Amino acid sequence: MDDIAAAAGVSQMTVSRVMRGTGQTSQEVRQRVESAARKLGYVPNRLATALRDETAPLIAVVLPTLGNRVFSEVLNGVHATLAGTGLQPVFGVTEYSVDQEETLVRDLLSWRPRGIILPGLEHSDATRAAIRASGVRVAEVMDIDGEPISVAFGLSQSAAGRATARHMLSKGYRRFGYIGSQGGLDLRAVKRFDGFRATIREAGAQIVAERVLPGASSMTDGRRETAAMLSAQDPPDAIYYSNDDLAAGGIMHCLAEGIAIPAQVALAGFNGLAFLEALPVRLTTIETPRLQMGVQAALHLIGQDKDDADTSAPRIVDLGFRLIDGDTC
Repeated sequence: MDDIAAAAGVSQMTVSRVMRGTGQTSQEVRQRVESAARKLGYVPNRLATALRDETAPLIAVVLPTLGNRVFSEVLNGVHATLAGTGLQPVFGVTEYSVDQEETLVRDLLSWRPRGIILPGLEHSDATRAAIRASGVRVAEVMDIDGEPISVAFGLSQSAAGRATARHMLSKGYRRFGYIGSQGGLDLRAVKRFDGFRATIREAGAQIVAERVLPGASSMTDGRRETAAMLSAQDPPDAIYYSNDDLAAGGIMHCLAEGIAIPAQVALAGFNGLAFLEALPVRLTTIETPRLQMGVQAALHLIGQDKDDADTSAPRIVDLGFRLIDGDTC
């Protein structure tokens, strides 16, 4: 820092203020200091700052998987909100394992982050205890069907499943199939299907086929599983998929085999992903506020949530969802 101060013609205290983003410095002085730092290859010692402040300038983000673009959009919302705050997101992946989440959360908390974002509301007792003991601010995203640790930003997964079921029933379909993934470990998908199935049964209709893949979902899996379901002796007249990737694969199978959508089979997905605009058939799906979840969670963690008057009582923020009435149903 002495070298930077000498090169920029300022005091070491001015260099410190510019590097930490605190205090008052003119634009011209800040540019001189930053230019000198770049030329000299200076990198601030964040570890020293963390030891002084007892927290690191980090926001920990726990993701269930990197195999689904849904969570990259949540992360984009977090990243955009933290830009210019001096805080950086760091993340880890659980692959939908409660045990892996527990290990990951303990590891992330050991770095003393300013806050942590968790997917869903279901966590082990040990994970909850570690978060309580750390005193760190926490936000949960994707789900509001349950009791949050602090604040949950998301949508009712059960209500989304029920909304899709009501829509498909209103079109006259009575025999339904379901195609999911993650071997039932994706608890948000389980809640959606529970809501869907309950609504179907309440209407006197039937779930005649269920196929749940043991691993991650893809269009390839959706195409293969749709082919298997429709080749059965008594196939369903409508299929509900746990996400848009699987549903898009179902569309591709029907188009390749000349199966009329929705005359011969209706299809519906979940998430409302952008890539659906490129498909030749507009999918019926539920659009979810993924970016907004990341934004709101990050605002809560940095203390800029306008409704965050009382952080001691658990709070649910329902960001809602929108049913897209496509051409497949």
